[in-house]
Amino acid sequence: MTTILIVEDEPAIVELLRVTLEAERYVVREAGSAEAAWRMIEEAPPDLLLLDWMLPGQSGLALAKRLRQQERTQALPIIMVTARAEEADKVAGLETWVDDYITKPFSPRELKARIKAVLRRRTAKNSEAPLRAGLLVLDPVSHRAHCGGELLTLGSLEFRLLHFLMARPDRVFTRAQLLDAVWGDDADIEERTVDVLVSRLRQALALDRLDVMIETVRSCGYRWNPGKQDDIASSS
Repeated sequence: MTTILIVEDEPAIVELLRVTLEAERYVVREAGSAEAAWRMIEEAPPDLLLLDWMLPGQSGLALAKRLRQQERTQALPIIMVTARAEEADKVAGLETWVDDYITKPFSPRELKARIKAVLRRRTAKNSEAPLRAGLLVLDPVSHRAHCGGELLTLGSLEFRLLHFLMARPDRVFTRAQLLDAVWGDDADIEERTVDVLVSRLRQALALDRLDVMIETVRSCGYRWNPGKQDDIASSS
């Protein structure tokens, strides 16, 4: 059975979520604060977290950051449930390694679809073997990337983008396609955000000269070209 932990301090919202999820045969647990949720997750991590942004004490955003910094909970699927709908808030929430974002009010049908999509994406990712490009190794299971044995510092979004591109070498993807792949097709984010993310990923890879494998294809988008690293090695 799939266990979902609801972290929400409004009783009416908790009740709506609980009834909706139990109707889908999910096992539901509840926490009214980030601190209470942290204790419950330490005892028994759920399969997915429904996390309210505005909580008493520590915010949901702060809890998400804390969870992503712990190896045991690094890959825990998180859907943020909040009334904050501004684009800046959405970008901030997603860049803090939240898997998806749903705003109040929402329909039970939308919520169920989001949960199934996030669980499906996580299951697919965790079942994949490590990807390699020269000295670069990306492990979807541990959510880490190494170059020559050295751990690369990547945020969750950078990791998702790198994973997506490495799994599909030499293919050109538009910004819209990358938005769907990294943020999900329901995310309301401008395409220019992709350029910012690509820039951050390139910076993270630049130290090992791996950034050249991310090619900009004029008027189209981006492509992962692992052959570029061979060009560098032969010219060194």
